[in-house]
Parts: sequence; C-alpha cells; structure tokens
Amino acid sequence: MARLRWLSFPSLDMSFSPRYLVLALMFFFGPILSASAEPRTVRIAVLAFLDTETMDSQWAPLLAHLATALPGYTPVLVQLDQAALQAAVTTQSVDFVITNPGNYVALEMEFGISRIATLDTAQAPSPVRAVGSAVIVRADRQDLRSLADLAGKRVIAVGENAFGGFQVAWREFVQLGIDPFTDFAQLDFVGLPMHKVTDAVTAGRADAGIVRACTIESLPARLSSGFRVLSPRREPDFPCQTSTRLYPDWPIATLRSTPPALAKSVATALLAMPVTVEGMSWTVPADYQAVHELFRELQTGPYSYLKESTLRAAVVRYWPLVLMLATLMVAWIIYTVRVEYLVQARTTALRQALDERKAIEERMRVHQEQVEHLSRLSILGELSGTLAHEINQPLASIGNYAQSLVLRVDNGRVTDAAVREASLEIAGQAARAAGILSRIRGFSRKRATVRERRVLAELVRETVVLFLGMLSNRPEIRVDEGTAANCAVEVDPLQIQQIMLNLLKNGLDAMQDLPDDQRRLDILLRPDKGTLHIAVRDYGRGLAPEAREHLFEPFFTTKPDGLGLGLSICTTIIEAHGGHLSAQPPAEGPGLVFTFTLPIHD
Repeated sequence: MARLRWLSFPSLDMSFSPRYLVLALMFFFGPILSASAEPRTVRIAVLAFLDTETMDSQWAPLLAHLATALPGYTPVLVQLDQAALQAAVTTQSVDFVITNPGNYVALEMEFGISRIATLDTAQAPSPVRAVGSAVIVRADRQDLRSLADLAGKRVIAVGENAFGGFQVAWREFVQLGIDPFTDFAQLDFVGLPMHKVTDAVTAGRADAGIVRACTIESLPARLSSGFRVLSPRREPDFPCQTSTRLYPDWPIATLRSTPPALAKSVATALLAMPVTVEGMSWTVPADYQAVHELFRELQTGPYSYLKESTLRAAVVRYWPLVLMLATLMVAWIIYTVRVEYLVQARTTALRQALDERKAIEERMRVHQEQVEHLSRLSILGELSGTLAHEINQPLASIGNYAQSLVLRVDNGRVTDAAVREASLEIAGQAARAAGILSRIRGFSRKRATVRERRVLAELVRETVVLFLGMLSNRPEIRVDEGTAANCAVEVDPLQIQQIMLNLLKNGLDAMQDLPDDQRRLDILLRPDKGTLHIAVRDYGRGLAPEAREHLFEPFFTTKPDGLGLGLSICTTIIEAHGGHLSAQPPAEGPGLVFTFTLPIHD
C-alpha cells in the first residue's frame, strides 16, 4: 500500500481501494491499449517484375519481421508496375518504396524520396555490386562472340525502362559505339515475365536477348545449357555471368510525407533484420552515384533533358542559377532604363537651363551694348555745346578764306601765292573738321564687342586727342607713361575709350569752379606684377567718404542733371576685362583719383 501511495498525488487524501486502482491503471495505460487495439497500416510499395504469388513469397519475410519489430503497425505490401508506382509516390498514397536502382534515382530527383537501407542478398558479393545484365544468345550461334557482333542483329528485352536488363546493357553498347535504337536490325520489348525473352531466343525469333544477371543460372540445367552469355565480365565473387558492370542493389526509401519517427523505426528494424533462409537482409544505404553516371551518359531518365539543345539543357539543369541571373538581368535592365531616363530628363533640363541662360546672357549683352551706346551718346550730348563750337571754328576759317579770295578776285589782286595760301588753309581746316567728325562718329557708332591686342599708351593718347577735340576751353592733360609705354592689353578699344572719356569728363566737371588756368588732369600708367594700373586724377573739390561708398552703384550721382549710370557701366566693362575700378583721394593736394586695372597681354 505504501508503494501505491507513492504513485498518488500528494495533495489528495484518499484511501486506495480496488476501484481506485482500476481507475489509475486505465488512466495510465488506456491510451496504449487503445493504440494497440487500432494498429496503423504501413503501406510499402514494391516494383513488381514477377507474378503476384512469387512477389508475395519473396517479400513475406520482410513483412513478418516488420510486423514483429513494429508493434502497433501493420505492414502491407502493395505491388505496382513502374507507372503505378510513380503515381503512388505523386499522390503520397504509400509510406515506403522498394524499387530497382534506376527507378529509385528517377524518383529521388523528381519527388525527393530518400533511401534508408539497401537490400543485401547472398548471391551478390556486396550491396554496391549486385545488379547487372546478361546478353544471351543460343549456345550454337558461333557467329556471335561479343557484344560488338550484335550490330545489324535482332535483339529482344523486357522493356526500355528495365534497369537490371536493357538499361545497364545499353551503356555497354554505347561504350562500343553501338546505338541500340539505330544499329540493331530489330529491337523489341516484350514485357514481363522474363521467360518471354528466353523463349524468343530459343525459338530463333531474336538473335540475342537481354536479361537480368543470374537469370540463366536460375534455370534448370537442361535449359541453361542452351544459352551462352556474350562478352562475360570477370567480377570477383559474383556467382553469375554478366555482360555489364555491376550496380547497387534495390533500396527502400521514404517519401517526404512519411513521418520521421516511423522512418527511423523502420530503418532500425531493417538494419536489425536477421538474414533470411533465402539469404535476404538489409544494410546501410549504398552509394548510387554509378546509377546517376549511367543515366547522365545515356542522357535518359532524369537526365533526358541533356538530349535537348545545349542552351535548353543548361537552363533545365541549372534553372535556379538561370532564374537568379535572369532576375538580376531584368533588374539591371530596369535600373539601366531608369537611370537612362533620369539622365535624359536631367540632360534635357540642363540643356533647357543652358539655353535659357544663353538667351538671358544674350539679352544682357544686347542691353549692355545698348546701355554703353547710350552712355557714349550721353557723353557726346553733354559735350555737344563745345563740340559745335569746335566744328564751327574750322568752318568759319574756311568761310573767311573763301570770302577773301572772292574780294581779291573783285579787286583784281589775285596772285598765285594768295590762292595757294588760301587753298592750303581751307584744306587744313576741312581736314580738322573731318577728323573731329570721324572720331566722334567712330566713338558713337553701335557695334558688337570686339577684343584686340593694343598698346594701352597709344589708346590713351588717342582718347586724349578725341576728348580735347570736343572742347573749346581745353584743360591741361599730362600723360605719364613711365615703363608702361609698350605694355599691351587685350581689350575692346572703344569700351576703354568710353571709360577714359567718362573719367576725363567727370574730372573736368569736378573742376568747373576753378579758373581755366588751374584746370589740370593727370593720367598715370604703371605696370605691376602682370597688371597695368591706369590712374586719372583731377584737382577739383573731391568727394566725401560717404559719397565714395556709393559712387559705383547704379543711379547714384552727385550731379544735379546726372543719371548715375556712367561709373556703373564703367565698372561692368572693367570687370568684364578682368580688372577693377576704384576711387581714392590723392596722397597730397585736392581732387580725386580714379584707378582701373587691366591684365597685361604678353
């Protein structure tokens, strides 16, 4: 009673009686008894190559051993031909499969069945070397001595898919350069049972027959003596004659749907199965690589795709890699197309932006030229009074000399010397007026910007002549070229003249309050480290520091009637030439100094 009390729950206070004992036994052992009462059926499909009675007798020891080793399970043998066996694997209507090596490899590659043991028989020296074929002829056929002699002969076999018959022999024929389907005079497949093959050879309906190895040895002596095996191979310890190399014996395999625990139990039972009276037992799974090599070489079975085009065969064989490469290729194409689209869109946008920028720059250039032209006309307008006076002087002189000649003619005092003198003066004054007008016309004309190499000192002198030619009361202008007499620059001459005229005109305006004899402008040219400095100084009243800070801003002016654009335009022109314009008071004395720089052109 103490022992039973140890099995009870400590928290329950009950006295054990026969009734409670029965309940406890039912609780613990009820499921087991229930499972034993309803054993599970284990369906084992086997490839049927013999009649039903023979197959049942052959596999009966296996079923008996499994029934004993697996309590709670009832093994059932299901005999199927090759097509039905494949259908059963497809529908997963069986738990295990026993089949020949060739059929197993095909099912393994297509459905993923997995071998758990390999058949081990007494007639084979090893489970790895157990299955072969014998090519038989009648013993009296002296013209047939080897497999090579069968070219052009009639050959018979059970079936094209019979591994231990036609298929292993097919490989040997191919090794000899014989294609059974084209090089035989006739190739017939008669199906099971196998005695159909031996009967056809005996009756002379075929020159040779292909049967499983050991088929002839299993016949009665009176029958087996009537056959001979072609090209018998020497296979150590193998008791039968064979025309082919040997391959692993039949395996038993599980399906993907087979419960792992059941597969393990069956595998354990098979490996523990004692050798039967017939010499049957099971061993660890053999290596079936030789079967793969046969199919690959013949390009049949699971390797039949190798007969197709090389590209198609490669795609079928390496489809995961091909799929991955195709995916990468599609992704790369999509990426490339998108990048190309983005590049094209960006290029189009940049091109439009550049076109717009060029259009803006062109409009700015045209406007700049117009402003510069208006600025030059403005200078001429401001100097128009003195300009008219300057042109009027040579015209008055021309009129006086012409009137003098008329009076001399009327008085009869015309001499050659007087006429010559009057003509020379008239021509000189006319040339003076023409020169003034030519310089003014060249300065005032509108044209596109043109850069050319010029010696700046010469351009300054031309500007001074143009400026003084438009004035009646000319100020004193001193030009100090110094060491810059031969310094060349690459500029638009007309624009540089415009700057010089602006600075000279501003300097002259700054000295309006001074007497004529005190009006003076100084122009100083000095080179410095690849840059030419041009300074224009006046001696006027100067500017306050506040005014100098805004001097170069547009529309800033200290003149009552000024527009405030002259110095702004000059700044734009100088900066376009790579220079700089500034204004400072002189080191000594009154006035203001405007300085601009230009790069020296070597």
